[in-house]
Amino acid sequence: MPRAKSNESTGETSRECIDKMITAGDPSMQAEVLSRLKKIEGQVRGVHKMVQDCRDCGDIVIQLTAIKAAVNRVGATVLACHLADKIKSDLSQNNDINASLNEFMSIFKKFS
Repeated sequence: MPRAKSNESTGETSRECIDKMITAGDPSMQAEVLSRLKKIEGQVRGVHKMVQDCRDCGDIVIQLTAIKAAVNRVGATVLACHLADKIKSDLSQNNDINASLNEFMSIFKKFS
């Protein structure tokens, strides 16, 4: 098995750094994503009310931009968890990670 590269600033190997990555099954990550989604849900309800109340279109667009940014942050978090899960799985099974990276890039392209 190839030797893991060392991170000079912390002295950790790349395998140790990957082991510390937060994955999708992590309860704190799940709680964070659910909390963010709840906030987004509230923002969407707020925009819905703004439209019903015939509020200024510029104000609505500003809120929609904030919602879009929040959704992108959640998506990036979920993508990072997915990648960490795949890399951990590949490393634990001594698999080549290239197939997982290709799959990740395919998903990333759909997201972006």
